[in-house]
Amino acid sequence: MADVLVVGAGIVGAASAYRLAEAGLKVLLLEKEATFAQGSTGRSAAGVRVQFSEPLNVLLSYHSILEYRRIPEAGYRPIGYLFLVPEVLAEAQEEALRTQKALGVPVERLSLEEAREKVPFLEEGLAFATFGPMDGVIDPHGATAFYLKEARRLGAEVRFSEPLLGGERQGGLWRVETPKGRYEAPFLLLSTGAWTGEVGRRLGVEIPIWPVRRVVYATAPAPFPHAFPLTIDLGTGFYLRSEGERLLFGRSNPEEPPGFTEGVDWAWLGPTLEAGLARFPFLSELSLDRRASWWGYYEVTPDHNPILGFVAEGLLVAAGFSGHGVQQAAMVGRLMAEEVLLGRARSLDITPFGLERFLKGSLVRERGIV
Repeated sequence: MADVLVVGAGIVGAASAYRLAEAGLKVLLLEKEATFAQGSTGRSAAGVRVQFSEPLNVLLSYHSILEYRRIPEAGYRPIGYLFLVPEVLAEAQEEALRTQKALGVPVERLSLEEAREKVPFLEEGLAFATFGPMDGVIDPHGATAFYLKEARRLGAEVRFSEPLLGGERQGGLWRVETPKGRYEAPFLLLSTGAWTGEVGRRLGVEIPIWPVRRVVYATAPAPFPHAFPLTIDLGTGFYLRSEGERLLFGRSNPEEPPGFTEGVDWAWLGPTLEAGLARFPFLSELSLDRRASWWGYYEVTPDHNPILGFVAEGLLVAAGFSGHGVQQAAMVGRLMAEEVLLGRARSLDITPFGLERFLKGSLVRERGIV
């Protein structure tokens, strides 16, 4: 019998399995797909950043980035994040910048002229920019593979093609069933991303997490040299960054309904480009590579922040990151191990991200959701 059953072999589940095994616990990880990182992890735009407005989000990302840069397999590249701040959001972004500075993370306030040295854009309606030199991208597959390798080295067992069909709490144990067998353990951790709401219902627990499709569009190789940081126009939510000779770009569709909708939303390309061209006219010189574009799911909660920690006796959740799971997974893995071993996380206070906030109406007001 395992000490902890972890469900989901994305980067959050893999990091959690590693840290639990490192603590000397017997871990069994169950994954519904035939291999790892097949959900939101594998379809991530791979960004990591400390530029959030809420202290807990800042610190989750900061400590994770510190870990990723020590793991060669994570492929960390500090290309930076550049936020273009419209005048109407200037005060809120100044407040976020003060929060980041107070926490000791590296973020710079740039003039628009300084920002234009990093990427060309039209300045109309903008007040200033912020730049995170520690921000960048990682290789989500590489990081997940590292965590699974280390978890196995420490004795964890990983079983693929075993979706959780159901389960219940009996006699101080979680007893769960997959198509291949039945398993039990005192603790059960759901790191099941966009599927967490459905998995929770199979256990008789309501967890407010649902999938929302997001799309990353890719250009063909550009006819000019570029090394753009991940640049976000906060006024519209349009973002872009360099990826080799290409540019990746996108914009969240606020009208996208929740659900497991599949495929690239080509109808959303027009509104996305309209917002992009208004700020970055050079995009008109590029052509789209439809085959290189892709889609995936944000795992969304009512306030677009994760649910972390115990939600019922012996049942933990680490999901609902709304696009930020890859960048926070390393620290979340450590915190989930603390929750199991110590009864609550000690390295960071994750109380603000507890499930009960939705019952109390105390939602987290993160301004840095893209």
